[in-house]
Amino acid sequence: MSALTDPLSRWRARSVRRAVAAIAAALLLLILVLGDLTTGPSGMGLGEIWHTLMAGPQGADRAAAAIMFQIRLPQTSMALIVGAALGLAGLLMQTILANPLASPFTLGFSAAAGFGAALAIMFGSALALPLPPHFLTPACAFLATLAATGIVWLVGRLKGTQPEVLVLAGIAVMFFFQSLLSLLQFLASPEVLQQIVFWLFGSLLKANWTAVQVSGAILLLCLPVIARDVWALTALRLGEANAESLGLDVAAVRRRAFLTTAALTAAAVSFTGTIGFVGLIAPHVARSLVGEDHRIALPVSALAGAMIIVSASIVGKLLSSGAAIPVGIITAVAGIPMLLAVILRHEGG
Repeated sequence: MSALTDPLSRWRARSVRRAVAAIAAALLLLILVLGDLTTGPSGMGLGEIWHTLMAGPQGADRAAAAIMFQIRLPQTSMALIVGAALGLAGLLMQTILANPLASPFTLGFSAAAGFGAALAIMFGSALALPLPPHFLTPACAFLATLAATGIVWLVGRLKGTQPEVLVLAGIAVMFFFQSLLSLLQFLASPEVLQQIVFWLFGSLLKANWTAVQVSGAILLLCLPVIARDVWALTALRLGEANAESLGLDVAAVRRRAFLTTAALTAAAVSFTGTIGFVGLIAPHVARSLVGEDHRIALPVSALAGAMIIVSASIVGKLLSSGAAIPVGIITAVAGIPMLLAVILRHEGG
């Protein structure tokens, strides 16, 4: 009896710890969201924010309503969506490729988005796409991301979609699109080059409710696909051979997760620009807190990604009171020591 009770007690203790970690992450994210809403040149406090939210966009204080509903809320909402999407995409990528250093950024998806955006900025009028001007750059970034995904997957199919082949194909695609992006930057005029560089920084400054709705809708559409494969993804962490012995169609799971990752990455970077390290760091934070069970690791990874982006937004506004430093710069600087910690932890484990 004791042999059965002891493992059961340990399982219950682990479940409680995981639940506590997830709840703590959600509460911390809520605190960061409040901090992000109160941070800015206008210096609104919690009380003023509460009254403004309760009054709505047509409240008596029109200036406060404009700041809250046209600037801060869209930016914070976009930070949550982008962070959650990149956190989910990173964990999916690391799981299906069995590589702790895999992420949408390291596999070339973000580089492809940058090239697509630069192409739209430089030749937007000549592309003749039936889209409003403010949708042209995000649309081209989205399509370029999907194109990069297709290239990586087609190359992988030639070798049976093995993880090693997909990683190598992703690295090749990353360098390919980075070289094309460098060529466009070399040919661009100073004014156009400035626009391209600013987009590549990764910023929430141009976030609006349209971007929130589009990116949020893509994220919501991906959630059922992820939920369907949550058990399969957990089994895949045990190794491909073990997963197949359980009757899992590894190729089908890897294909669905790969396409979902592409959609999440495209939704995240199309409106905000390139934001690195989030999809790499957030999954490691989640696994260190709750382990490999994807039923809870996926939500915690999304929470961790959102926390990173919202924290970067707060830091960017605190460091520069006039104009917020783009979150992509903050995550890149902060991500370097985080990446070194991940490498050292992996090598030591």
